Amino acid sequence: METRVAVIGIIVENQDAISELNNILHEYGKYIIGRMGIPYREKGINIISIAVDAPQDIISALSGKIGRLNGISTKTAFSNFISKAE
Repeated sequence: METRVAVIGIIVENQDAISELNNILHEYGKYIIGRMGIPYREKGINIISIAVDAPQDIISALSGKIGRLNGISTKTAFSNFISKAE
């Protein structure tokens, strides 16, 4: 199986969705390389970036689940680097 490295950018506008977002991220935890969150208090939003290494369909499923949450926007950037899963 091949994996790709990607970054998922997330903007949280609905604070009530954070718990559900964290549950989804926990579910996909084995694929997450790192996570950075920045609270933008002046605007009342949170900006989160997630670095992942996973098969492309897993990355797309994760991004899709996050994007369907109310008040959360997401975009994914894939690297061209493809490797064999260990």
